[in-house]
Amino acid sequence: MSSNVNFESTRRRLTEKQADTVDRLTKAAVEVLRGEGFAGLTVRSVASIAGVAPATAYTYFSSKEHLVAEVFWRRLAASTPPANDGADATARVVAVLRDTALLMADEPELAGAVTSALLGRDPDVEHLRGRIGLEIRRRLADALGPDHDPDVLEALELLYSGGLVRAGMGYGTYEKFADRLETSAKLIME
Repeated sequence: MSSNVNFESTRRRLTEKQADTVDRLTKAAVEVLRGEGFAGLTVRSVASIAGVAPATAYTYFSSKEHLVAEVFWRRLAASTPPANDGADATARVVAVLRDTALLMADEPELAGAVTSALLGRDPDVEHLRGRIGLEIRRRLADALGPDHDPDVLEALELLYSGGLVRAGMGYGTYEKFADRLETSAKLIME
């Protein structure tokens, strides 16, 4: 992800300096997750690695779940959806689902943490979960085309979210999750 991408915080608009602090915190969170996993992640440990006072970190992130959800949101927002040109709707939908499923395939600790974090009740997590869901919905709707069936769109959303939970629970790798999404999406699209 490019460091010049300026994301709006879920809590407020950020100045350039604040955006840099949030960027350092999210990068440090990934570093802690790689070494300690979600159970070992704390906002304090992330703040320490980022060189930020814990109180400052808590002004941006209400919990470790909020921090991890932000990491995923940033990855999703910075990713480029697959091109919608030339392929049929099924191929476009499969490309969106695979692309989204593989966003964290190389980082199993992060992927598992995202699943746990997104299930949280923290209001900031709920806000991000909504933003993430809307972005995935938008990508799927674009892939389906302008005259799509809303029930098919909802089935694909349920397929993705259910698959994400299964993968986060350890029922296979994210690569297998992407393969299973492809097979299931083709069944739905028939």
